[in-house]
Order: sequence, then structure tokens, then C-alpha cells
Amino acid sequence: EVQLVESGGGLVQTAGSLRLSCAASGFTFSSYWMYWVRQAPGKGLEWVSAINSGGGSTYYADSVKGRFTISQDNAKNMLYLQMNSLKPEDTALYYCVRGIGKRDNYWGQGTQVTVSS
Repeated sequence: EVQLVESGGGLVQTAGSLRLSCAASGFTFSSYWMYWVRQAPGKGLEWVSAINSGGGSTYYADSVKGRFTISQDNAKNMLYLQMNSLKPEDTALYYCVRGIGKRDNYWGQGTQVTVSS
């Protein structure tokens, strides 16, 4: 059974940092592109970051570039998102996602990040 379980969210002040984690199981983690996607209250889904299957290439939305860092540990089947210099507009439910645009697309349940001003 495929599982993606996010953790690490919470309440943080502006300019603070958080590290999100996503524990993957039930599939060959290293074979998939992985993503972080967020949804702010009352808004649509926003792609945040991606990492390719080999982990050698990373991609970021302009809104988080220079502040967020995506990484993975294939030995532990873990995906991470280091978030620095957080802003109130980063407040959202953050999802770990496997294979956007693929037939075997899969989403975790999300972890809430709230940035207070």
C-alpha cells in the first residue's frame, strides 16, 4: 500500500524556519519525481517545489525560490522541505505528492504551516 505521511508543520513567526518531512512507503521511492504542493486558506493548489527521481535536479516556484530547499534521502525513503525566512503568505496546508501528471499520482494527507505576522 502506497503511503505518504507528512510531518513537521506548525505555528512559526515571520522570518522563522520549519522543516517538513514526508515518509514514503509502499513503492520504489527513488524511481519517482516528488513534489511539495500547498493550498492556502480559500485558495487553489500551488506547486511549491519538485525533485527529480535521481535527486540531482530541483525546481522551485518563484514565490519560494531562495527560501525553500527540497531534498530527499533515498536510503530512508524520506522527502524534505526546509523552509526559511517564512512569510505570512506561506501559511497553507502542505502536501507531499508523488508523480504529478502521472497515472499513479498520489497525495499525502498534508501538514499545516501557519506563519504569524
